Amino acid sequence: MNKFPPLKLRIAMVVYEALWWLLLPAALLYLRKRGRKDHVYAQHISERFGRYTKRLKNPVWVHAVSLGEMRSATPLIRALLERGETVLTTHFTPAGRREAEREFANEIAQGRVQTVWVPLELGFTYRRFLRHFTPKYGLVMEIEIWPRMIMACRKHGTPLFMCNAQYPQKSFDKDTKGLGLRAALLGGFAGGFVKSDDQRIRFAAAGMTNIHITGELRFDQPIPQHHLDAAAKAREALTKGRPSFTLTSVVEGEDPIYIDMIRNTPDAFFVYVPRAPERFDEVANMLRDAGLNFARRSDVLDADLNLRPDTPKIDVLLGDSMGEMYFYLSLADRAIVGGGFVPKGAHNVIEPLALKKPVIVGPHIWTIAYPAQEAIAAGVCDNVQTPAALLHAVQQPSPVTENQITQFYNDHAGGVIRTLAAIDKAL
Repeated sequence: MNKFPPLKLRIAMVVYEALWWLLLPAALLYLRKRGRKDHVYAQHISERFGRYTKRLKNPVWVHAVSLGEMRSATPLIRALLERGETVLTTHFTPAGRREAEREFANEIAQGRVQTVWVPLELGFTYRRFLRHFTPKYGLVMEIEIWPRMIMACRKHGTPLFMCNAQYPQKSFDKDTKGLGLRAALLGGFAGGFVKSDDQRIRFAAAGMTNIHITGELRFDQPIPQHHLDAAAKAREALTKGRPSFTLTSVVEGEDPIYIDMIRNTPDAFFVYVPRAPERFDEVANMLRDAGLNFARRSDVLDADLNLRPDTPKIDVLLGDSMGEMYFYLSLADRAIVGGGFVPKGAHNVIEPLALKKPVIVGPHIWTIAYPAQEAIAAGVCDNVQTPAALLHAVQQPSPVTENQITQFYNDHAGGVIRTLAAIDKAL
């Protein structure tokens, strides 16, 4: 077995630490700038330096950088709490932190869950963090590789695992070229809980050991019943019996494609949900400039998702809120998952399938190879390659039965149970 870290990585870490010190003022300016758009970015700055006012005793540490990672972690955290564990969650973005605080509000009040910012990538910040909390072990959701985090956990003796992990082929090819420093860091993890056998092969080739195939945690996500109930009340009033589609997690760069599709499908109703809250106003302006008859969720629905009595007939509902995706999906017959028309890749298809909604996604699915390829093979996901094909899929959708989706979903659920078993084995 090769010794970790290899010499090239030890040298690179010296340079990495020096660069972080050099660029620290720029990092703080970045947080301040982002704080102007979202004030949470600029709060609790001391946590970024490993200073905390509260302390859980020997928690399980779950690092969920943002909203998507936190959603995938939620069912696993619930299971850990049922085991009697306390859980510490760390985040880099307000979206992830807000989701944790919303989902686990009761447990936070009970002192069973604590949410904090992940420390900045400096040696002393992680030393403070690990001394303060002394986690039993850490679970890094998805494919987040933080060099100082990995090195500090190795030195402190805190087992750090990659969880619900996937290694897309494009990332693997990039990471293993040249010096391969990013891939080499994978050898610093205590192990990995990965989504499929393809992922296991790639992680092992990059140097990770103690790998377990556990599937996708998102298949076990809880579905808020009040979202379903609210959508059932509002759906007919909004759709007026028209075919309905929800566009989820739309990212910058693909709006013109989707807006053109909406303009060319006049007899349908659309819900349009941007990926990031800072884009809500920008997308509203785009819809207005396109001459579309739209309204914002914040204007026509109250805090409990009840439709206001004076709501006019609209063709597009702009979802300008976070944490209400299941409500938006429940308004639709079919979902269009964003990100697929830009090279950075599509977002996950699991949430709409959980509600038995067929899915349409653009050409770039390398980010969600599992389970998108399996969903395409099962006939529950339409992988369109061009804007023209997207328009055709909306105007003449291919038939998909509820039984097809149910069978696909049942075939891939159970990730939480497999992950808990793998944690016990890996430790």
